[in-house]
Amino acid sequence: MGLTFYDCPPAPSPRRARIALLEKGAEFDTKIVNLAEGEHLCDAYKAINPTCTVPALTIDSGETIGDNHGIIAWLDAAYPENPLLGASPLEKAMVASWSARCEIEGLLAIAEIVRNFAPQMKGRALTGPVNYDQIPQLVERGVARLSHFWGVLDERLEGREFLATDSFSWADVTALVAVDFSKVARQRPGDEYTNLWRWRKSIDERPSVSATNVGAKV
Repeated sequence: MGLTFYDCPPAPSPRRARIALLEKGAEFDTKIVNLAEGEHLCDAYKAINPTCTVPALTIDSGETIGDNHGIIAWLDAAYPENPLLGASPLEKAMVASWSARCEIEGLLAIAEIVRNFAPQMKGRALTGPVNYDQIPQLVERGVARLSHFWGVLDERLEGREFLATDSFSWADVTALVAVDFSKVARQRPGDEYTNLWRWRKSIDERPSVSATNVGAKV
């Protein structure tokens, strides 16, 4: 049956999974879900992924994994070489910790900004099948959170090639997508974050990253 990847380039969440698939060298078919036209909320896609989110990955058994956490867990188990979630117990812990920080303090802060001010997000302040109203006051909080996060990233990357361990990991993927997606929130990291930008330039050389840069790079 093979793998079928439900994608929407250059949206940030599917980009994370797409980078992981390319890193693993997995062969997969791609089906585009047009978020702008609301295809993710239609019955046809809801039957595939009831959470109405992208990405989703249908695996060989016919089951569908409907979120990034599940997708990367399956990929690292199914394609164990060059693990993205760490090799040793300590590496696994560091990748999990930094991935969580990058998602909560970075990506979710950006989502907090964008989903609470963008006119096209009116009534859609959260992902999923349920509609939620925007809360404009959350925009200011998201900006503050993101500003702090850039400093955290820059400090961690001082003297380091990668964020969590000595190898490229899921934490780097999450941080990368947060940095690039920040342009949508108009909160690009400042040039003073020299460690951050050195790291961003370095990982641009990875085929998995350069292949997904179109429309996404800051």
